[in-house]
Parts: sequence; structure tokens; C-alpha cells
Amino acid sequence: MSGVVFTVGNALMGDDGAGPLLAERLESEPALDWEAIDGGSAPENVVHAVRRAAPDRVVLVDAADMGLAPGEIRIIDETLVAAQFLITTHAIPLDVLVASLRETIPEVIFVGIQPARVAFWETMTPPVRAAVDDLHRRFVDGRGLAGIAAVA
Repeated sequence: MSGVVFTVGNALMGDDGAGPLLAERLESEPALDWEAIDGGSAPENVVHAVRRAAPDRVVLVDAADMGLAPGEIRIIDETLVAAQFLITTHAIPLDVLVASLRETIPEVIFVGIQPARVAFWETMTPPVRAAVDDLHRRFVDGRGLAGIAAVA
């Protein structure tokens, strides 16, 4: 096992469903050396499955308001997750989740997708859907996060 793509989000809240959609894509067309685990809107309920997989690295993917154009993808330093980019649709703060994962996993990377619309019963916007498709293709093609910028 090389890595886990651990997704977070609520598929009933428009662009917040980016994470679950990525997990769905990776389950239907898997990426070599990556396992997808969908944490949904309560990732703390499945963090045990991530730990059980004993990965070398975890890529945590969620919608994140970074003040960018919808669909932009960025790597976010864990120190910035709670302070600036948390979309509060989850039961526990994501920085707490990242810290918990770091206790047993050597590398945890947070990847944010800029949403346009996060509200109940909304559909996912085309730019966010395209970003999910791009991330899926990157993992399947073996590129992973290569070339994705960090939040500046």
C-alpha cells in the first residue's frame, strides 16, 4: 500500500460533494498504489479505516474556500487549514483530523478544491466537477499531485 486518498464532503451540498465524487471515481477506475476512502461529512467515523490501511501517505481532499476561481486546486499547508480555509460543514475541524492522522501516518497532505456553491440540494458546478475529473486523472495516470501549486 502506497497511499490513501481520503475524501471529505457532503454530496448533498453542491460543490462540497467534490471529495465524495473523487472517491466514487477512484473506486470505479482505481489508481495504482492508491486506495480511496470516502469520509463523507463525518470523516472521524472512518479514520480507523485509513489507519488500518497503514499507508505511507494520505492525501485528504475537500472543498476549501481559498478565494480563488471555482475549481482551482491547491495544496494547503496544515497550519493554514483551520485558520483560513475550513468550510464548516463537518463535525470536527479538519486540522484536528490532520493532526490525528499524523500520529500514525508519515505524510498527510491536504488538497483543497475551490467551490462556487455550497448549499443543501444544490448541484455541483461544472468547474468543480472538472477539477475532480482532473484530480482523478492525475492519480490514475500516476502524476498524483505533481504540478499542483500550494496556496500562496
